[in-house]
Amino acid sequence: MKKITRITTQKKRKNRYNIFLDDGQGEKYGFSVDEALLIEYKLHKDLELDDSMVTTLIEKDDVHKSYTLTINFLSYRMRTKKEIHDYLVKKEVDEEHIKQIMDRLMSEGLLDDAVFADAFVRTRIQTSIKGPALVRKELIEKGVSAAVASKAIEHYTFDIQMEKTQKWIHKKMNKQGKDSFKKQLQQLQITLMQKGFEQDVIKEAVSELGEEKDDDAEWIAITKHGDKLLRKHKPKFTGYELRNKVKEGLYRKGFGIDLINKFLDEAEDEE
Repeated sequence: MKKITRITTQKKRKNRYNIFLDDGQGEKYGFSVDEALLIEYKLHKDLELDDSMVTTLIEKDDVHKSYTLTINFLSYRMRTKKEIHDYLVKKEVDEEHIKQIMDRLMSEGLLDDAVFADAFVRTRIQTSIKGPALVRKELIEKGVSAAVASKAIEHYTFDIQMEKTQKWIHKKMNKQGKDSFKKQLQQLQITLMQKGFEQDVIKEAVSELGEEKDDDAEWIAITKHGDKLLRKHKPKFTGYELRNKVKEGLYRKGFGIDLINKFLDEAEDEE
């Protein structure tokens, strides 16, 4: 048996205590514990401890230190079970201790993938232009199960997607004027698909925008591209061949045939 001879507070960490023991051969430093364990096991001077209890206290203190680290890790934001597990593995925590810590966190309501997923989806809706497919992919990459991720994505409704895509499209269209309206729409559709929005949402959002075509902006765009094509092909072509070359180039850029003919007619009249 060993007897506690002194309990002192650590200088840098006031919630931790050094335990000194005497095994019959004089006082020696034994181990340190957190205040919570000091209270739980009623550690005090002259208390006798056998080797088994000393080992238990040291192990429990190790778990408590890892638990405290994890609480600090959680203080920055919510985490998934996988993130917590990976963090503790990185900290070289024993696998059995990891299980104890995670079980405790779950019982305390501090670790719940379903709650995490719901909060994550709502945050992404509020702060990003990522669609449900990308958000679901992010959740799965963080270790959330496919079933839990799919359930959480239900918060990302059709109406919310429509509102986000329409705002984003109007913002982007207002910034663009270099390309034809058709090409801009195609580029926006591709980008929205890459961002993870549903096809039905993209189709409806783009179709509504189609009713807002700006003819003046379209004319400015075709004039810019048309003049560039004329400069490119005039050294090699004239007349009908030149007209066809420019027409082909403008058509590939998404301009309508009527607008192309109008541009070419006016370009010829100016010569």
